[in-house]
Amino acid sequence: MAGISNTYDPTTTAQALAESATAARRSTLTNQSTAASATERALTTLGSALSAYQNSLSAMTGLNKTLSANSAAFSDSAIASASATSAAAPGTYAFFVEQVASAHQISFSDVKSFANTGSITFTAGGAPIKIELASRDTAWTPRDLALAINTAPGNTSLSASVVTTGEGISELILTSKPTGEKNAITITPEGTDTALSDKFAETPNTLSKPLDAIVYVGSIGGTPIKQASNTFNVIDGVSMTFTKAQAGGSAPVTLTVGSDAAKTTSNVQAFVDAYNKLKSAVDGLVSNGNVSSGGTPGIFSADSGVRALRDRLISALRGTGANSLATFGIIANRQGTLSVDNTRLQKALASNPTGLDTLIGSTAADNTSGIAGQLDFYLKQWTNSTNGQIGNRKNAVSKLQVDLTKRQTVLDRQYDSAYTRYLAQFTKLQTIQSSMSYNTSLFDAMFSDNKD
Repeated sequence: MAGISNTYDPTTTAQALAESATAARRSTLTNQSTAASATERALTTLGSALSAYQNSLSAMTGLNKTLSANSAAFSDSAIASASATSAAAPGTYAFFVEQVASAHQISFSDVKSFANTGSITFTAGGAPIKIELASRDTAWTPRDLALAINTAPGNTSLSASVVTTGEGISELILTSKPTGEKNAITITPEGTDTALSDKFAETPNTLSKPLDAIVYVGSIGGTPIKQASNTFNVIDGVSMTFTKAQAGGSAPVTLTVGSDAAKTTSNVQAFVDAYNKLKSAVDGLVSNGNVSSGGTPGIFSADSGVRALRDRLISALRGTGANSLATFGIIANRQGTLSVDNTRLQKALASNPTGLDTLIGSTAADNTSGIAGQLDFYLKQWTNSTNGQIGNRKNAVSKLQVDLTKRQTVLDRQYDSAYTRYLAQFTKLQTIQSSMSYNTSLFDAMFSDNKD
C-alpha cells in the first residue's frame, strides 16, 4: 500500500490563500494611496509656483513699482548722485552746493580711569543716552565707557571709540551718527568724581562741526534749501545725495532726469520670464503626455480646475485691441508663452510713455489695477491660506489619505484573520495526513509479503 505524501506547507499555503482573498482590494488601496501622494506633491509644486509668481509680480508692480524706469544723473558725479522712480518727470535741473552736512565729532585728550559713581548723559539729536557708572563694581576705563555708549539700549545717535596717543594716554572720540546743526553732542555728568567732571567740562577738541547742507536751486543766488541731511527729496520721484561742496564761482551742477530704456527693457523681460516660468510649471502638471514617445500625462491632465487656471493665465496676458501687451512688444505664441520685441517696445513707449504701466497696472493692496491686479486677485483664489483652492484641495487629499490608512488597517486585520483561519485549517489537515500516513505504514508492515 503506497504512503500518503504531504507535499504542502501550511504556512505558505495560508499566506497564499490570505493574499489571494485580499489582493484585489489591496491593489486598489495601493493605487489610490499612490495617486493621493502624487496629488499632494503636485499641489505643493503648483502652490509654490503660484506663490513665487505672485511674489515676483508684487516686486515688479507693488506699491510705487512700475516696469517703466527713469534715470537721474548729475553732470559731475563727484559733487552729487541721484536716482529716479517712474513718477519722476523728465527734465533738467541745476543746483549749486554751498555746503554739505556733516556730523559732530569731538575728542577728549588724556582721559584717565574714573570711579564708579554717578552717571553721564549723552545726547546727539536722538534720545538721551544715560550711562549709570554705579552699575559696575570696579573703576571705569575710557574703553569701558566707549563700550557702554555703543551698546546702550536704544542708542541710534552716538558712537564712541578710544585712541591711544601715548603710553597710558587715551583719547575718547565721540561721533554723532546723524548730521546737522541740531545734532550736536552734549554731555551732562551727574555725581561723578571730580576729575571726570572737570574733564568733560573742558572745551573738547572739535574734529568735525555739526553742519547743515545748503544747496541753491540754480546758481548761488537762487532759492536756498537748508537741511540736516545730504539726501534731498525736493523733486517728485527723484532722490539726490550731495557729497561735496563747490568752490565759489563754480558753475552749478546739472541734473538730468529721463527715461531709462535699458532698465525698462530689463524689467519687461523679468515680467515675461516670471510668467513663462509659471506657465511652464502649470503646463507640466496638465500635460496630456505623448504616449507614442513614452511620455506620461501630468498629474492634473484630467483636472478641469487646473486646466482652467492655465487657460485663465493665457487669456489674461493675450489681450487684443489697440492697447494690448502685443502693442508694447510683449507677444504670446500659439501656446501662450511670451517673448519681447524690444524694437516694438521702445517705439510704443516713445509714443505712449505711461501706456505700458497703465496696462500692466498694480498689485498694491489699496490700489490694484490692470493685468497685474487681475492676475493677483485670481491667483489669491488659489493661494489664499484661509480658503484658497490649493489649501482646500490639500485638506481633501489629507482626509482621503487618513481614510485610506484606516481602510488599509481594516484590510490588514482581514488578512491576518484569513491567514490565521487558513493556517489552523491546513495545520489540522497536515496533522490528519501525517496520522493517515503513519497508519498506512503500519498496514503495509502488517500485510507485507516479506515478513521475518
